[in-house]
Amino acid sequence: MAVWDDLVGQERLAEQLTDAARDADAFVTAVERGGDLPEASRMTHAWLFTGPPGAGRVTAARAFAAALQCVSPDRALGGVPGCGFCDGCHTALAGTHADITAVAAVGSQILADDMRDTVRKSFTSPANGRWQVILVEDAERLNEKSANAVLKAVEEPAPRTVWLLCAPSIEDVLPTIRSRCRHLTLRTPPVAAVADFLVRRDGIEPAAADAAARATQGHVERARRLATDGDARARRAAVLKLPLRVDDIGAALKGAQELIDAAAEDAKQVAEEIDTKETEELKAALGAAQGGRMPRGTAGVMKELEERQKRRRTRTQRDSLDLALGDLTGFYRDVLALQLGSGVAIANEDVRDALERVARASAPERTLRRIEAVIACREALEGNVAPLLAVEAMTMALRAG
Repeated sequence: MAVWDDLVGQERLAEQLTDAARDADAFVTAVERGGDLPEASRMTHAWLFTGPPGAGRVTAARAFAAALQCVSPDRALGGVPGCGFCDGCHTALAGTHADITAVAAVGSQILADDMRDTVRKSFTSPANGRWQVILVEDAERLNEKSANAVLKAVEEPAPRTVWLLCAPSIEDVLPTIRSRCRHLTLRTPPVAAVADFLVRRDGIEPAAADAAARATQGHVERARRLATDGDARARRAAVLKLPLRVDDIGAALKGAQELIDAAAEDAKQVAEEIDTKETEELKAALGAAQGGRMPRGTAGVMKELEERQKRRRTRTQRDSLDLALGDLTGFYRDVLALQLGSGVAIANEDVRDALERVARASAPERTLRRIEAVIACREALEGNVAPLLAVEAMTMALRAG
């Protein structure tokens, strides 16, 4: 298994990164000798991965990190970096490599406090691996102070440090940071490629894999979850019933509350799995006694973890709500395709009866206004408007559309 196997529909990008990982060896040699980089080197110290949700920005960045840390004997003989089997690749992909530091937003922003130790580490030499790799999974969530800290580190990086930044678009990153990065754009994976991946890697039946890939329009992780999690399918089905249930004010407000509750339940399920594991690992590291009793002086550390988990749950709930709004957008996009007779493939084929019903009952202009209402709700949530207020405004607009 090569490190690129989980990167779906990004063959050209994988080739570029493989070439860069090859040139990394010459890069290291030049640095160690105090000389100049080889001309036309495809390796550099800072990279910016952008692309739509589900395209695999973080997957690509982590695979590249693994390729840089690859210690396969074949590499020394000119083999392709990123074997997927050696200790460097394995620990990089598992998130346990000592010289790869990943930073993700816990709440709505990556705070300066969250970046301080990471920036400090970026100026040190790698302990075991070939490179000191800093992976920022949500570069668009850097606030002013944390972005400035990253800028200083990217402007004057340590010789063996590589920054990998991930964001939805290049405009989401501070201009002074992105101008110092090599930019790579991921595309939305083709539906067929996602379906094939689900069959090959997860053993999902072809028909179910194709339905999940089509419903999520190439979002790899959502497609996997939809294909394997009955609760996720049930929540999506409930979201797609909303357009048929906003006939009056009461129904619109009730629908808004149900959408919020579904997002909260989804976030709770995700958070419980992560929080439990994280808490137990920290307790073990702090030397918890049998029965869970903690040593003296550790209460502050545990409280800090609880605060971080609380911030993450809030963010996860908003992300879950945003995914539901994405499903709604896809529903109305299908409605518009039917109304215009465009011949575009329908994403939500499993609810075609509902799509046709809504299409017959309205005009394309009304459908466009409804899509705009969903987009406005997503923008309001990004601006930290109270979720229930934002969703109520949207469902009222869907009714009045």
